[in-house]
Formats: sequence, C-alpha cells, structure tokens
Amino acid sequence: MTWYLHGLERQLGPDRGLGDSKLRRHLTGLLRSGLGANSPERRQLGQLLPSITIGYLDRWRDAVDAGPLPSAERLARAIATHLLDLGHSSGQLHRWARELSQKPGATLGDLLDEACALARRPDTAYEVLVPFISLPNHDQLAVPLPEWRNATRAAEWFTANGVIQPPRQYGAFLFPITAKDPTAAARAAGTLVQRLQARASYARGEASSRIEPVGQVWIGGHDRALPVAPPSRGVDVLSLVRERTMYSTSSQDLLDDALEMAAPLNAGPPAPAISGGWSAIESLLSHAADTGQGKPGRVVAADRLAALVTCSWPRAELTTLSWRHTPSSPDALSVELSQHTKNIDRSRVVADALASGQVLATRSSSDTAARQRMVAVLANPYRELCDVRAVFEGVLRRLYRQRNIVVHGGTTASVAMEATLRTAPPLVGAGLDRIVHSKLQTGIGPLELAARAANSLELIGDPLGPQVVSMLE
Repeated sequence: MTWYLHGLERQLGPDRGLGDSKLRRHLTGLLRSGLGANSPERRQLGQLLPSITIGYLDRWRDAVDAGPLPSAERLARAIATHLLDLGHSSGQLHRWARELSQKPGATLGDLLDEACALARRPDTAYEVLVPFISLPNHDQLAVPLPEWRNATRAAEWFTANGVIQPPRQYGAFLFPITAKDPTAAARAAGTLVQRLQARASYARGEASSRIEPVGQVWIGGHDRALPVAPPSRGVDVLSLVRERTMYSTSSQDLLDDALEMAAPLNAGPPAPAISGGWSAIESLLSHAADTGQGKPGRVVAADRLAALVTCSWPRAELTTLSWRHTPSSPDALSVELSQHTKNIDRSRVVADALASGQVLATRSSSDTAARQRMVAVLANPYRELCDVRAVFEGVLRRLYRQRNIVVHGGTTASVAMEATLRTAPPLVGAGLDRIVHSKLQTGIGPLELAARAANSLELIGDPLGPQVVSMLE
C-alpha cells in the first residue's frame, strides 16, 4: 500500500486533470498520511473522489488550451483511461476515435470537446437478449425466472426489434443491463453467461456440460448482433508458434506449468484469470530467498517481469517500424533493410537511422507515435526506460494485489478488477513470450533472464552497457 501511495503521488504531478487549485495539494496530503484503515484521511478521500472524477477531462481541455501542450502519449492515456474507467467499452471508444480522426478538418479541440461530452453521458438502460442452443433442465430452473423467454417469446422479441435473420434458438434470457454503450452492455451480458456456465458445472452428470449460448447477443433497439464472448485480453506468446513448439508435449517442466496456469488470463472469468495469471508469474520469477525479514516478498516477481517487458519493448517497436518503412520509391534505408531477414538486424538498422535523424516513410499515425517514442528512447535510454518500467511495475503489482483480493478475500468485486484485466494481460503475454524464447534459444532460465534485464536497465546508456536493441541478449 505504501508503494502504491508513493507511485500515485508521482503520477499526480503531471496530471493536469487535477487543475492547479487546492485540490491537488489536499489530495497529496491525504496520500502522504498513509490512508490507514478507518482513518479520517481515508474517509476524506472517499468523499473527495467525485470532485476528482467530475470535470476531469474538462480540466484537461482547459489546460491544453492554456498551454503548454502535453505529450501526445500522456494526453491520450488520460482520455482513454478516464473514459474506460467510467464504463465505456474499448470497442465503442475505438470506433468513436477512428470516426473522429477521419472527419475532414477535425482538430485536437474537437477531440477534447467530444471526449468531455462522452464523460458526461449518463448510463443507459438496455435490454440484452442472450439466446441459447442448449440449456439443461430449463423447465425446472429457467422457466420460473422472470428474465427467461421461451423460443416463441424470444422469436417475438426478435421480430419486435427488427432482427431480420434471427438465430435458431431454444430459448433466451432477457437481461436488463445499465451501461454506457451497447458494446459495454453486451460484454456485461457475456460476464453473466460465464457465471451461468460456472454454476452449471456443478450439476451432476451430463447436464453439467451442455449449457451452450448461441454465441451472440442482441440489444433492444439494435438489429446488429454482438459477440457474447469478451475479446481476447492479448496474452500472446508468439514464440510457441515461431519455434514450432505449440503442440509439443515432450517436455513437462515449470514453464509448461506456468503457461497452463496463465491460460485463463486470456479469456477466462475474472477469478481464475487473476489467480492463474499471477500464479504463473510467481512460479517463474520468485524464489524462497525473496521472502523473510527485510526481503521484498513475492511481489518482487512483478518488478522482475516489468524489467523483462521493458527490455524487450524497444526491439519490438523497432522491428515493427522496420516493416512499416515503405517509401514510394526505394531509398537507401529500404534497400539496406531488404538485405536483412533477422529481426534483430532490421531493428538495429532502424535504430541507427532514427538516431541519425532520418524520418521513416510510414503511413499511419500509430507508426508515427511509435517512431517518436523510439527517438526519445534512443536519445535518453536510461530515463525513458526507467519511466516505462515504473508504469509496468504499477500494472503488474496491481495484478498481485487483485490476486490477493480474489484468493484471500474471496471476491471479484474490487474496483480495480476490470482495469487490471484490461492492462496486465498483454504485459504478462509479452513477458512469457520472452521467457519461452530465452529457454528455447539459449536455455537461460526466467530468474537468470530477469537478472540480465535488471543489469541492462541499470547500464543502458553507459559505454559499457548494452544496446537498446539487444538488452536481453
């Protein structure tokens, strides 16, 4: 908790959403009190939260108008995280941002104005129909429920809501859900379905395995179906494909166990996702010597994974940029890149080009942002990578904290659960990918690789230190 309070205080410094009034100073004072259980400072913070949340993006807009301009990364992160935390779905926000960016003459001011309007948008009550192909014992268990609709009534609902090609279904649940947008309502319904499936697993015999939704949900007033399953959380371990070991069962070791434990983190319900994801990290990156008097404890595994991901990040960005450099006619850089097939060689060529001031011929704004990030890293690698590591540590320590709430508190009702499942899985996937790659290519174990990452982050930028593109080599 103390670590989080210090980390939060550092984040508050450049956060213009807090304004320049006494609010910032008062909040900082509350954090420095330690916020002990049942303390008056903790109660004050609870009362203060609405003042912080309401008008947050309006204060950012005013700060941008007054200048100086913040970095694009910081402003984008402030807008996106605030709207996501309010309950807007990532899919809806992505469509909103893309449509706005494609409007002729759209400005940053337009983006901020519309973001403020989204932040003020109230929740909407939706009817979400979830049809099923199979629902065991529905006569006894589903029919008495007010939200159940048999096949006939479900078909009538489809007709009333203008669905032209309704699915074949055995019956449906009609859930009343309050959410910010239809996609968020669909994902909330998907969470309810996961709970139903978990409950059905306790039934005796074959009935426990036959609950099967159609796979899509329909929102009242919208004729377009949405998937009932949430999107993948992005735990991608691509080394299993590149090294052709995805289906290999010849080795059963600690790494295979960790991959099995982390699997629910990609698409499983919150409780097994959180507990399994952290168990995988702890099994690979902690040791009995980490605990005891004066020792950091198991949470040190989060810091070690953060160091691994930080060290692998620049090379991943540079490799992607090497494939995105596509000038209308070949130039010296594209010719040189064509002579290399290994990613490390391509990333080194791009790094040298960016360090010399060359502008890449990319076409998307995402690539432009990646180029700007890498220019900053190459100019001052120690400072930039320390900042990135601090962000990653916060995300992964939050995963550890949520695991404790799930395992020891027995609940998934934490206010940070959704944010954790939004931010931690891609980092866990990136770290596992590096660990798998290291094992298959060099035989170096996770703890030794983490030690190498810690050394690289300390020595980066030094003449005797590693290059940005080979911090884990």
